[in-house]
Amino acid sequence: MIRSVVFDVGETLIKDDREWGAWADRLGVPLNTLSGLVGAVTAAGRNNAEAFQLIRPGFDLVAERRLREEAGVGERIEESDLYPDVRHALEVLKAAGYWLGIAGNQTDNAAGLLRRLALPVDVIATSGEWGVAKPDAGFFRKVIEFAPGGPHEILYVGDHRDNDIVPARSAGLRCALIRRGPLGYLWADDPVVRENADWVIDSLADLPGLLAS
Repeated sequence: MIRSVVFDVGETLIKDDREWGAWADRLGVPLNTLSGLVGAVTAAGRNNAEAFQLIRPGFDLVAERRLREEAGVGERIEESDLYPDVRHALEVLKAAGYWLGIAGNQTDNAAGLLRRLALPVDVIATSGEWGVAKPDAGFFRKVIEFAPGGPHEILYVGDHRDNDIVPARSAGLRCALIRRGPLGYLWADDPVVRENADWVIDSLADLPGLLAS
């Protein structure tokens, strides 16, 4: 029985278009160039940050984030960035009695932006706040610490095979891959995903019925 549901952020709850567009502008390349490189390195099992290095060798992501903030073009997360099914699905799950959390590979600044959206969840945390990022096992130990229930009573929902599904299953969590965003579509029918995920869903609206059954 599932007691807690924890959600990834990018391409699970929010569309990443705005953030990737800002980075493409910063790097001086078209968005489709950066997006294509991110997809290529990720599909090859490499960290998506390596795409920045391909465009600008020696790129310092931490320093560049700081410079963006100083220039007034830092991270933004607004209601319009949410996928349309997010708020209603969370409300339905909360009304059904599930504990809800958000935990993804985002900065501590992004955590504050997410909290300002006042989503109907119990806790929001990011890798920036925790000091450990997916797919590190320590990230999922943090998930187990903050979500009620044993690992087998916690469902982790994300779009990434190697950052979400495989390490969540290795930590003993239940897991669901959402088929959206480039990686969600890429890996929805992947045999590793099918072996490890409890469900592959097309919308967060699918979750209440699946969990009830």
